[in-house]
Amino acid sequence: MVLNNIENLLVKYENAETTLQEEAQLKAYFASDNVAPHLEHYRSLFQYFANTQNESYTKDVPLKTNRRSMYQWISVAAVTILMLGIMIPKVFGPTEQDIKDQELALATYNKTMEAFNLVSLGMNKGKDQLKTLALVSESIEDGRASASRLNEFNKATNKIFKN
Repeated sequence: MVLNNIENLLVKYENAETTLQEEAQLKAYFASDNVAPHLEHYRSLFQYFANTQNESYTKDVPLKTNRRSMYQWISVAAVTILMLGIMIPKVFGPTEQDIKDQELALATYNKTMEAFNLVSLGMNKGKDQLKTLALVSESIEDGRASASRLNEFNKATNKIFKN
């Protein structure tokens, strides 16, 4: 009965479903001398847990606080830069001359765009005229092809009537 109970607890232990009391039963069973032969490989696992529970780290760990002060100074510098970035444009904002220059640049830009639009309209009209010219050219080519066929017809009829 005890062996069945231990095997059931091992299954629960492997599925991570045991309570602390059940794990204590397992530790006590594998610490004893009467462990079933087919469960012997679990003994080393539970002995390892028992041995490492008694271990402690006694070496002093030095703490370095220089990094902390460096991070504090970096954060102070970041906040200072952020505040200057917000305040300087408000204090040293654009002057009247800057505003006049911007208005002049905007007016020049608008006039340039109007000139480009006029040039574009003229080019579109010229493009339409070129399309018409291309149609006339195609018509002339078609006429020339028809005329060459007529010339061949004339040669054929001349041969027929001369014979």
